[in-house]
Amino acid sequence: MSDTAIGVVGAGGRMGRMLVQAITQTEGARLVAASERPGSDLLGLDAGGLAGVGSLGIMLTDAAHATFSPDRVVIDFTAPAATLTHIQWAVEKSCPMVIGTTGLDAKGVEALEKAAQSIPIVFAPNYSVGVNLMFKIAAEVAKVLDGSADFEVIEAHHRHKVDAPSGTALGLGQAIAAAVGRNLNEVGVFSREGFTGEREAKSIGFATIRGGDIVGDHTALFAGESERLEITHRAGSRMIFANGAVRAALWVVDQKPGLYNMGDILGFT
Repeated sequence: MSDTAIGVVGAGGRMGRMLVQAITQTEGARLVAASERPGSDLLGLDAGGLAGVGSLGIMLTDAAHATFSPDRVVIDFTAPAATLTHIQWAVEKSCPMVIGTTGLDAKGVEALEKAAQSIPIVFAPNYSVGVNLMFKIAAEVAKVLDGSADFEVIEAHHRHKVDAPSGTALGLGQAIAAAVGRNLNEVGVFSREGFTGEREAKSIGFATIRGGDIVGDHTALFAGESERLEITHRAGSRMIFANGAVRAALWVVDQKPGLYNMGDILGFT
């Protein structure tokens, strides 16, 4: 069986470099293209050298459109506006995608769903195997404690993160809400300040911390009378996300058009 060809858009960023590293370290995966935004000082540099894995002969180009091709999978951890353009190109080229971009609004998700009618797309708020196990476990705990505990989600990230709550925190909240038949858009509480009144019984609260170089900490808190249960995942390196995304790329290449998540890959759904 030949290696799965993979292209990376945004290959010069922190996650992009780790994706390149993960591809080179994963059996059955092969980097074939790498792009970076127009005007970047990194254009023309070798993607492997930039990622610290030695020269690969794959130079960063601003011709992102050329990264997409039917014979490969493209991994995208960029920004919402860029991702929406990328999925259009992917549909044009019948190119499967793995998307880890956070901060997509409802229209962005709708665009993903429409694109997934034509191509297979994996879209997940977090590609860590451990985090996705946490989603599943937290959902099961919520079913048991529904009505006897309050549900809260606490997340912490580095000072440079631009969206809040994190996509992972929202994914965790959605997993909990779905498990107990609630709509997160209706019960989510994303800020508290001043005289807020008593807590609504069915609400799911979010608390956000930003500081230092925290890679990503997430806690699902189930607070009952006289006892609390906490499920916590702490990321020590972004490589866990890169490795999961490459795993998703190897999986999605053989799938029919559709919108998939890490639960599909891990056999949870």
